[in-house]
Amino acid sequence: MPAVEWQTLLLVLVTYAGWLAVTHAYGHWSLWIIVPLAVALVTLHSSLQHEILHGHPTRWAAFNQLLAIVPLSLWLPYKRYRHLHLTHHHDERLTDPLDDPETYYWTAEDWARLSRISRAVLHIQQTLSGRVLLGSFWRIGMFMRHELHALHDNLERVRGIWLEHLLWCVPVIAWVTLVCHMPLWIYVLAIVVPARGMVLIRAFAEHRARPAVRQRVAIVEKSWILGPLFLYNNLHSLHHEKPSMPWYQYNKRYRRERARLIAENGGLVYVTYFDVARRYLFRPHDVLLHPTGRVPPDSAQ
Repeated sequence: MPAVEWQTLLLVLVTYAGWLAVTHAYGHWSLWIIVPLAVALVTLHSSLQHEILHGHPTRWAAFNQLLAIVPLSLWLPYKRYRHLHLTHHHDERLTDPLDDPETYYWTAEDWARLSRISRAVLHIQQTLSGRVLLGSFWRIGMFMRHELHALHDNLERVRGIWLEHLLWCVPVIAWVTLVCHMPLWIYVLAIVVPARGMVLIRAFAEHRARPAVRQRVAIVEKSWILGPLFLYNNLHSLHHEKPSMPWYQYNKRYRRERARLIAENGGLVYVTYFDVARRYLFRPHDVLLHPTGRVPPDSAQ
């Protein structure tokens, strides 16, 4: 890898500059213009955070972290995201209800402890429409609940991480409310939550419980609209195989190795996100209970 990936560094600068410009236009432009642009920029910022935690765009980890740590989404500390997502990349544990922090599967024991309302909400989120409409509130709420327990016990030095995160939130909130004069509730409900919903579109069908590791990771091939916004993480099987590969190399690499990747993931392929929506907009994508309870220890092939 080059010492500096200029494509990514330029994209980081454009994203922050765009966010500053669009939020500053509040009160001058229509919300019908500001909100979609801001949602796209916060979504792109989330994709860049994902790119950066995998070691981009430079060889200097402290500088990379500085590029990603500004919390445009407010609710997610970058260092916690980095830790949890890298844990998700222990591929032999993918989809495990306890070991994979990004799984949507449950063990029978944990499922039995849920209330009827929680089960109903989770069932609704098995459809794409339910995931987008309710998933943002649910996932943020569940994350905060988990973090409160971690804060109480100071697991993984989480108190220091949250203190640093809250300090970084101050300039973001000050810019939005004091400089742009945008009510914070508008920023959160009209921009942050929908941006999280956009990310959930990408994450909705990208994993499925199967015996072979590579068959647990899906591919969405021709996403010319959302693909750039997700920095081509829609080619998710390729990402799990080569998480250190920069986003601008994905399409070329995928075209060259498409047949092998599809063979290895058992044909878990969608043409576009419209294809995902056609299949699962109002129908469940999968079951909620993990088919084998836990991922077996010997399933790392």
